[in-house]
Amino acid sequence: MKKINISDITLKKLSANRAVSLLFREKSAIANCADRLGADAVELPAVKSLREDSIIYKTIAKNIHNAVLAIPGGSEADEVEAAWECIKDARSPRLQIELPVSTIQMEYSYHVKQAKMLEKIGELVSAAKALCSDVEFSAIDATRADDDFLIAAAREAEAKGADIITLCDCAGASTPDQIADMVARVKAAVSVPVYVELSDRINMAVASAFAAIKAGADGLKCAMVGKDILLTGEISDAVNTCGAQIGAELGLNNTIIHASIEDMVASINHEAYETEEAVSEKKKILLDSDSSMAQVSAAASLLGYELSDSDVGNVYKSLKQVCDKKGAVGAKEFEALIASSAMQAPSTYHFETYTTTSSNLSSAMTQITLKCDGEIICGVSAGDGPIDSAFRAIEQCIGHHYELDDYQVQSVTEGKEALGSALVRLRSGGKLYSGNGTSTDIVAASIRAFINALNKIVFEED
Repeated sequence: MKKINISDITLKKLSANRAVSLLFREKSAIANCADRLGADAVELPAVKSLREDSIIYKTIAKNIHNAVLAIPGGSEADEVEAAWECIKDARSPRLQIELPVSTIQMEYSYHVKQAKMLEKIGELVSAAKALCSDVEFSAIDATRADDDFLIAAAREAEAKGADIITLCDCAGASTPDQIADMVARVKAAVSVPVYVELSDRINMAVASAFAAIKAGADGLKCAMVGKDILLTGEISDAVNTCGAQIGAELGLNNTIIHASIEDMVASINHEAYETEEAVSEKKKILLDSDSSMAQVSAAASLLGYELSDSDVGNVYKSLKQVCDKKGAVGAKEFEALIASSAMQAPSTYHFETYTTTSSNLSSAMTQITLKCDGEIICGVSAGDGPIDSAFRAIEQCIGHHYELDDYQVQSVTEGKEALGSALVRLRSGGKLYSGNGTSTDIVAASIRAFINALNKIVFEED
């Protein structure tokens, strides 16, 4: 029986398809789940923000104990180096070079012809091989590529050091026979393993996977959840039932696969799917004046907070006051109560002033002035909008980065001069700290909320 390697691309697919970014703990949960199920490789999304992504990916790298950890290297040599810095401490790192091989994709994405693309493939694979012993070349849109050029691209990648060639069906319009024919031609041209990444756009991903395996494919790329992609649970069930007919087996743990994937989906707290099963438990929080302190404590734990008995008491009192007027509160309102009532800390950092500039033509720039122990501290930073640049400027002031776990804004009053309320959740040492701020200026409210949460961290660390 031939063992077919499985590369998990769940993180890649969710990061590309979701309007709301995954949180740090959600990315870790997905990677750990794939590793636990027996995936041979776990693939990370490409680096977008080097500072934030490097922190997240280095943490994931330490927690992946069995699988190879792979990451795309970008389209330039310096991007390959940046990607390598993120995963170089992994037990088994792999650099991926992903480049288009179809005429339409080459001209649309890179504005180059075949000869130039061959040079680019060789250049980037060589750059990756100089850093990492395990390099993969992914032929994007391979099913629409010219046959001779696809073979030439695969041979060039192998010649420059690629250890795996992956053929991607991006269009999702190929039949199993066409997939098998493509795999057979590439397998005959190279001596390294050949993987396939299949689309399920026409509901034939499993059939195409079987055809690819029969044609000699050595690996499959699949995701635990997502649309128009070969799903891990489906291919696992299919091979477990019919694998003997094609002489193939997988290393996945078929006994726990479905339960583990359901648990992983439930841990993602943003709306990724439109099914009832995917609605996270935190969305079901509803507390009223009859709620007990035990229920308040349990709801706080569900949101990720570890409150002391005194903090639970303070939140409980605030809840009673609000419910006497409002009747009941949901998850967002309850979290605002935690931010305003729990763990009130002395103000180590005082907000003094801020100045920001932003436009749709350039990055926002914000200057923040804080006071700490009578000393004035200034920070200036650019960012994606005034809020992002303000938070970065605060971090420049204090010389430390904390993970921003959540950020919410809502109106407290009505009208043009409405009072806005901001909620900021920071994570430090695995614990959540929330702060809130109010102002008619939403940027100022956000800054106050961030500093409020920051002061709680500093107080507890001291």
